Amino acid sequence: MDQSTRHVRLVTAIPGPRSRELMARKERVVASALSIHVPVAIKEAHGALVTDVDGNVFIDLAGGLGCMNVGHSHPRVVAAIQESAAQFTHTDFSVIMYESYVRLAERLTALAPGDFPKKAAFFNSGAEAVENAVKIARKYTGRRAIIALEGAFHGRTNLAMALTSKVKPYKEGFGPFAPEIYRVPTPYTYRRPMGMSEAEYVRFCADALERALTAQVAPEEVAAIILEPVQGEGGFIPLHPDYLARVSQLARRHGFLVIADEIQSGFGRTGTFFACEQLGLVPDLICVGKSLAAGMPLSGVIGRAEVMDAPGDSTIGGTYVGNPVACAAANAVLDVIEEEGLVARAREIGDLLRRRFQALAVQLEGIPGSCLQVGEIRGLGAMVGVELVTDRATREPATRAAAEVVTRAGRRGVIVVKCGVYGNTLRMLVPLVITDDQLNEALDILSQICTEVARGE
Repeated sequence: MDQSTRHVRLVTAIPGPRSRELMARKERVVASALSIHVPVAIKEAHGALVTDVDGNVFIDLAGGLGCMNVGHSHPRVVAAIQESAAQFTHTDFSVIMYESYVRLAERLTALAPGDFPKKAAFFNSGAEAVENAVKIARKYTGRRAIIALEGAFHGRTNLAMALTSKVKPYKEGFGPFAPEIYRVPTPYTYRRPMGMSEAEYVRFCADALERALTAQVAPEEVAAIILEPVQGEGGFIPLHPDYLARVSQLARRHGFLVIADEIQSGFGRTGTFFACEQLGLVPDLICVGKSLAAGMPLSGVIGRAEVMDAPGDSTIGGTYVGNPVACAAANAVLDVIEEEGLVARAREIGDLLRRRFQALAVQLEGIPGSCLQVGEIRGLGAMVGVELVTDRATREPATRAAAEVVTRAGRRGVIVVKCGVYGNTLRMLVPLVITDDQLNEALDILSQICTEVARGE
């Protein structure tokens, strides 16, 4: 690529002097648990490009951990935030309501799958949405037990943390956890037992859920099962439609609800507005957040009207929930997604990502003695995960190599993150406004880094 057309621009080593200075200040006054993934400080960002305080320009494939589907600082969203903030910044919706909240609820209930009346409620964080979905499910059913999946991530507050599967770093040392949580296997077909077909493993996991209703908890005590249609932190694993069909069947038979956590997969990222649309799942409740308001603190629960109305007056809510400025941003986000065709764009991005990573897989296989291979490319739409292994035959997770790829990428101007039970899956959370040129440039850099790591360089 001609240097004049490149989007990455590095004018200092990474991190640069001003970022190092700010990092030193951070280390003195900010809790150590809040470690920094890419050791730079942002100055500004637009679309899929981030500029740090030293003038270095990065291509962002992490999108604020899935919050920036419409890109950084989209003019439509910025204008909505500015206009709303100039009018008023807070009332507490339960004290004095405002139109932006009501309008957002109208639009999201229309977009959510299911041919039945729906209502919505808004909160601050994804974890709050999850906790409130559980509260609503328990109130509606009069039951207490919740079923969650292996590999799940639902947040870091106490109940959400209990639902989350990954022990390190999210749960170790933070117990005791909320009770009445029951764990069942996820149909993570790439990691299925040797000799078992994908279809057999999907049936095995569905059977395990049914067995749990005898061996772990009485079905009459189950309020809901909560699942991510595409597991995020677990490794970008789409749940198989056959598995979800069995989940829905069991829920109907035993009278418990299905909660879909679409906090990371929603708002067009998977090539449909919600991932569950293309997986044949019609949830009773849907948790939303992240790209809902382009990084503004806003989350929500959308669901069947009679279920959402089960809690009594003032039993859900909070001082800041459904903040008016965040609701204005969210309405602008919905405008952008529709007007710029970002749902279709997610499918185009997904196709490009798959082509490039399939080419990388062939390239890495051709390196003699390669210690890095592409094990599986999976996902829906632009929500693509690339599981890295040391050997395709043994499927040994390439955990250290994946970490090295991510670190080197940051030093060369590409922001990328990983996920998975073994921390060996590169996850693509690119802003859906990214251009093909920007994405190809970032993937060129990633491919070169993977090749170097595979050669032991």
